[in-house]
Amino acid sequence: MNLSCSLYVDGEFEGVINSQKDVNIGKNGHVNGDIHTKKLIVQGFVDGSLHADRVEIKANGRVKGTIEAAELIIEAKGIFEGNSIVKGASPTPKSIATSKEKKV
Repeated sequence: MNLSCSLYVDGEFEGVINSQKDVNIGKNGHVNGDIHTKKLIVQGFVDGSLHADRVEIKANGRVKGTIEAAELIIEAKGIFEGNSIVKGASPTPKSIATSKEKKV
């Protein structure tokens, strides 16, 4: 589903959601699939990969899968199971061990 408007899901949906605006998964919402959007609010259940600038998991909201977002907010009693990737963050430099050798 490709959208240029906001979307509110308060039922079941299976597939890919691409929205240029906000996506809100209501308390009775259940999404099984990938979501690409600017802002995602989860009050129900999502199982899949999420790609957004901002993801909010509200109380009693549940996400299972991978979240790639610049901002991730999980309220008390919100549940997240999976992997989180910070969008736009520079990788942490690995420490490099150096050894000194004496030349004779």
